[in-house]
Amino acid sequence: MSRAEPIELPSQYAPAEVEGPRYQRWEKAGYFTADARSDAPAFCIVIPPPNVTGSLHIGHALDHTLIDAQVRRRRMQGFNTLWVPGMDHAGIATQNVVERELAREGLSRHDLGREAFVERVWQWKAESGGKILGQMRRIGDSVDWSRERFTMDEGLSRAVQTIFKQLFDDGLIYRAERIINWCPRCLTALSDIEVEHSDDEGELVSIRYGEGEDSIVVATTRAETMLGDTAVAVHPDDERYTHLVGKTVELPLTGRRIPVVADDHVDPAFGTGAVKVTPAHDPNDFEIGRRHDLPGITILDEHGVVTAHGPFQGLDRFEARPAVVAALREDGRIVAEKRPYLHSVGHCSRCGTTVEPRQSLQWFVRVGPLAQAAGDAVRDGRVRLHPPEMNARYFGWVDDMHDWCISRQLWWGHRIPVFYGPNDQVVCVGPDEQAPAGWRQDPDVLDTWFSSALWPFSTLGWPEDTPDLRTFYPTSVLVTGYDILFFWVARMMMFGLYAMREAGPDAREPDDAVPFRVVSLHGLVRDQFGKKMSKSRGNTVDPLDWVDRFGADATRFTLARGANPGSDIAISEEWAAGSRNFCNKLWNAVRFALLNGAHVPAVALDAAALSVPDRWILSRLSAVNAEVDELFEAFEFGKVCDVLYHFAWDEVCDWYLELAKVPLASGDQQAAETTRLVLGFVLDQLMRLLHPVMPFVTDELWTALTGEDSVMVALWPAHAFTDAQAEAEISSVMRLVTEIRRFRSDQGLRPGQRVAARLAGIEGTPLAAHEEQIRALLRLNPSADGFTPSASLEVEGITAELDVAGVIDVAAERRRMEKDLAAARSDAEQAARKLGNAEFTAKAPAAVVDKTRQRLEAASADIARIEQRLALLC
Repeated sequence: MSRAEPIELPSQYAPAEVEGPRYQRWEKAGYFTADARSDAPAFCIVIPPPNVTGSLHIGHALDHTLIDAQVRRRRMQGFNTLWVPGMDHAGIATQNVVERELAREGLSRHDLGREAFVERVWQWKAESGGKILGQMRRIGDSVDWSRERFTMDEGLSRAVQTIFKQLFDDGLIYRAERIINWCPRCLTALSDIEVEHSDDEGELVSIRYGEGEDSIVVATTRAETMLGDTAVAVHPDDERYTHLVGKTVELPLTGRRIPVVADDHVDPAFGTGAVKVTPAHDPNDFEIGRRHDLPGITILDEHGVVTAHGPFQGLDRFEARPAVVAALREDGRIVAEKRPYLHSVGHCSRCGTTVEPRQSLQWFVRVGPLAQAAGDAVRDGRVRLHPPEMNARYFGWVDDMHDWCISRQLWWGHRIPVFYGPNDQVVCVGPDEQAPAGWRQDPDVLDTWFSSALWPFSTLGWPEDTPDLRTFYPTSVLVTGYDILFFWVARMMMFGLYAMREAGPDAREPDDAVPFRVVSLHGLVRDQFGKKMSKSRGNTVDPLDWVDRFGADATRFTLARGANPGSDIAISEEWAAGSRNFCNKLWNAVRFALLNGAHVPAVALDAAALSVPDRWILSRLSAVNAEVDELFEAFEFGKVCDVLYHFAWDEVCDWYLELAKVPLASGDQQAAETTRLVLGFVLDQLMRLLHPVMPFVTDELWTALTGEDSVMVALWPAHAFTDAQAEAEISSVMRLVTEIRRFRSDQGLRPGQRVAARLAGIEGTPLAAHEEQIRALLRLNPSADGFTPSASLEVEGITAELDVAGVIDVAAERRRMEKDLAAARSDAEQAARKLGNAEFTAKAPAAVVDKTRQRLEAASADIARIEQRLALLC
């Protein structure tokens, strides 16, 4: 629509005054709400559910920015878009938060009892949990809040119990003793993702088992576990130990004799080529023990305290370690000690306690057939990973996946629906079933990732046959970090294909059973030097701090501009400030346009009335539109941002707005009105193209420009207009102006300083039609009587002659340039001398030699440039 009177925007963009009210208007208008009954094509994304305990960190901000960009673009393209929000109950994290709260009151969860403790957690969730939901609004997430889910809500709990029962009945869930990650402080099993590894200082102790020729030396960083050794293992082809295989050696301090076994797992080139085998306290040893039918002796209890009879009983594991070494030393069994010895140690991600590998009775998912199906879905193209280089990593996991430990020794979470009766009877109950009276329910809860694995279909109403499930499943795309490709993505694939398998109540064709069509994987956010962010390094970024200081759009643009498929993302405060400047540039451009009466045409532009600059910018807009579409489809978010940034800043603002000033200031009303229409149209389309990444500022500017309700519900651009001749003509103008600007600067002229000039040879060329704009852009006055050229430059077949007499002191300028030339020559000579020294090039670090070569190249370029300038200075 057009406007009778131009609108004047405030002189500066104030994000804090725009973002909150504008988000409220979007939400109130119902723009985020999907309609399962709509005939429009469906587009659905589920959010990687953040923990209920969490705050928005920089990884969330990246995830949400990229997802929201996808959702907003599809919405503008006419899709029935659904972005499902929600939170994860975060079993161990949430339980720890509430236990710390209780500790401040002098209580423990055991003082309350299980039922009262769980009620206390729900109370905490109602009062303090979910802070991240408000933070999601601050960065502009266009999620459907009417469909918000929580992994412990009634519907999702029903889904968890349903699929557990199905898996149990199909023999895909079982209970067994296996080695798991155990936290002696949280007193629960941990998933691999809940274990954080760091290089810690310890000691490597070499211990002699046995006597004389039948002795063998093993090395360990955990001497206390030798109390639970049940074998020594060597490689079958290691001739050093052939005579010992099948024999037994005495285990020091215990009086027990243990066998020497041959196993392919042993690396004969590492250490002595012999390893101690403690099946109850090491995952690799556990597998060796299974292969050789070795007993597993548990020597540490759940708190990490030694239980083995003898002098070490009752000692904490870290107290027992030096005590065992001292006893071995006294017995003459220590062959070597190396300390400090740096080695990788796992720590509980929630409390920092050193994790203990522990043999424990736990519940497992038998993943074989599920993992096979998850791998096949990618192999046959039903699910596409992007970038495709991630396929190898994905197959490496699903093709060699171990059975998944799903039980946790916690009180907060989905309790395992298995009950025990008399005579070792066991029953698994579904959501509509009851256990026999008096039977005891298993005390464990399920791994948080179990319920998260159901997220794409449980959030849509499964196991019920809901309109949402029929319309939006499979979801369209999953956007997430490559770091949870195994922990979350692979498991969603397994459970989605299982729950929606061809056989059963929810039967679907194979193409429709997958949880999503495409998985778009991005990298981790790092600092500007590529370093991992951590509190210890002091290089972490709080995205909400950036939102406060630079605005949500600048924060989003900074993150998206660094996002390339599968690659890590480097960010810095300087780049966020640059993104804020970009927001201001857009604001000033639209403000200028409105002040000059620009408006969006109600009908198609009249091609015959368009000037060459008009045709050029419309042709460039068309090319950018097509390129942005192609890049969005390839999830090249960083390149989308780069293309739009340079088009908006370099072409629209720096060139077209400047070229438009001539017709806007002319007395030609038709030319001025055409320019206003083109300017309005280009800015309208630009705001639409930028909206997915920068929603707030673009909506504020677009509504001011058009008078319409919101760019959120405007159509996505499909502008097609090509004029190669206009592009070539204006490119020539740009080259001419750029070179003369550089030449002016070289002559010591200030940017705004006007100077008389003659553009010899311009007559009869296509550039002649643009001479008025060229002179306006370059601050060049026409040559008049008394014009005496004192500097000249030939470019684009035109000789630009400038009369700088009286404008600059030619003699002083020559002296300044000669001084610069002498300095450049000195730099070049020094660099050349170094590079001519064979000893320097042979012994200096490669980086130093390269830097010296770069110095020589830069100095040589300066010499050529200054000599040219001196020759042109008349």
